[in-house]
Amino acid sequence: MGNAIGAKKKSAKVMKIDGTTFKVKPLVLAMKLLRDHPGHDLLESDDVKCHGVRARPLHPTAPLKPGKLYFLVELPRRLQRRAWSGNLQVSAKERLESLKIIRRSMSDMSLANEASAYATAGDVEETKGGGVRMRVRLPKVLVEKLMQESKDATEAAEKIMKLCAEKDCGATRAVHQTLSSVKSAQLQEKHARFALAPDEIIG
Repeated sequence: MGNAIGAKKKSAKVMKIDGTTFKVKPLVLAMKLLRDHPGHDLLESDDVKCHGVRARPLHPTAPLKPGKLYFLVELPRRLQRRAWSGNLQVSAKERLESLKIIRRSMSDMSLANEASAYATAGDVEETKGGGVRMRVRLPKVLVEKLMQESKDATEAAEKIMKLCAEKDCGATRAVHQTLSSVKSAQLQEKHARFALAPDEIIG
């Protein structure tokens, strides 16, 4: 009779981040082990020695080789571009608000370009109350677009004035000149009244 020597198969060893180790059956798949540790990955010790932090995790279908050491670690996950995080309603609302802001900024840029091409400064005249009236000619399509994108007429008027002020088609300078002339005329009138006051009192 001959003696039969049975060779015992070596098992793979897995080490956690806290230093504890446990053995697994040889040729077991990585995904079977990762089922009990969600959010973790397996790194081969030889790969970690060669590449360090750039070591790639094992594929879920890769078998754990006998006699090898593997590290069970929790690697940071990259955020997906189209993934929704948190409450779906809140994230959808924030996404909608950001789209509105982007659309509004793009619309303002297009309106500014149209205003620079078509807007012309009109006449600047002084009113009876000492104010200044400025006439600006804008395309009808541009005005309708401003009215549609504004909440009310006041907001539309502010946008029109903003476009005119940004492009400064000669109207802003004329307004400042008219205002300065009005102020100087009012000051001269006040000085004249104060100068005539003593004569009236003496007489």
